[in-house]
Amino acid sequence: MPRQDLSLTVDAVVFGYDAKDGLSILLIKRLIKPFKGKWAIPGGFVLEGESLERAVERELKEETGIKVNYLEQLYTFGQPNRDPRSRIVTVAYYGLIRRSNFELHAATDAEDAQWFSIAELPQLAFDHQQIFELALDRLRGKIAYEPIGFELLDEQFPLPDLYRLYETLYGQKIDRRNFSKKILQLDILEDLNEFQTHTGRGRPSKLYRFNKKKYFALKEKGMIFQI
Repeated sequence: MPRQDLSLTVDAVVFGYDAKDGLSILLIKRLIKPFKGKWAIPGGFVLEGESLERAVERELKEETGIKVNYLEQLYTFGQPNRDPRSRIVTVAYYGLIRRSNFELHAATDAEDAQWFSIAELPQLAFDHQQIFELALDRLRGKIAYEPIGFELLDEQFPLPDLYRLYETLYGQKIDRRNFSKKILQLDILEDLNEFQTHTGRGRPSKLYRFNKKKYFALKEKGMIFQI
């Protein structure tokens, strides 16, 4: 059989969250063809001798200026016509960050980098809409049994922020009283004996911090994180 030339890229669906804007993903505006001027998921070609993990970290840094601590491999996309340039296979990742921790800086082949609400995405280049949808499904599935959502919150947070995050991820209202009871019974939140700065009506909310050490100790004993 004739040899087929293949190129390899990596792409990263990066989710960010804040209490005001809800759940967002990070997109870049392409500076070069194909799809010049269109919005896309950050990513690019894997260099010779470079690992996939190093490649995705480098591309995120170059195109958006951020470093993601939580990155997980999502899926490999290899449809023959997914890229008009040639036969290009991409390994997609998804990651979570606290938006407030980073300032975006577009560079290399990115004209701009912005956060977009998952409910109001522009038309995406390549097959990036498909990649985004799979990443969102994976995130929604995993957050039901792993506390990865805490990567999206500030280090210190009130329970209402946690409610809103889970409601945003699930796309539906949750029973807040039942949620509070379950999450506090797991004993993986530290009560900081501090209160959020009062910004509106009602009483200020108590602040908590996620205790990873307690969570992993419970997980080793067979505890399942399920809300």
